[in-house]
Amino acid sequence: QVQLVESWGGLVPPGGSLRLSCAASGSISSINAMGWYRQAPGKQRELVALISRSGSTNYADPVKGRFAISRDNAKNTVYLQMNSLKPEDTAVYYCKATGAFGYWGQGTQVTVSS
Repeated sequence: QVQLVESWGGLVPPGGSLRLSCAASGSISSINAMGWYRQAPGKQRELVALISRSGSTNYADPVKGRFAISRDNAKNTVYLQMNSLKPEDTAVYYCKATGAFGYWGQGTQVTVSS
């Protein structure tokens, strides 16, 4: 089992920045990749960014050049740095750890609005 605890999101003005974190505990050695997903009202959950155990990354097109995913293996934590935020980035953001199974965090609300 893997437990994931996400940091609080919040309200950010357009063009602002926010960093999310996700701390993993439990069967850490079973995790191959970690990622961030988001779900806006009335829409399906979608991938935002992935990072592998080796550190290779992958981003969804809408966030390329604005978001950055990173991981601190010593702290078992993955981060999502979000810059140049837009109103369309408003969503509940979920952390996911993937190994033999997939584990989800509880989700955190990010609202981009003036």
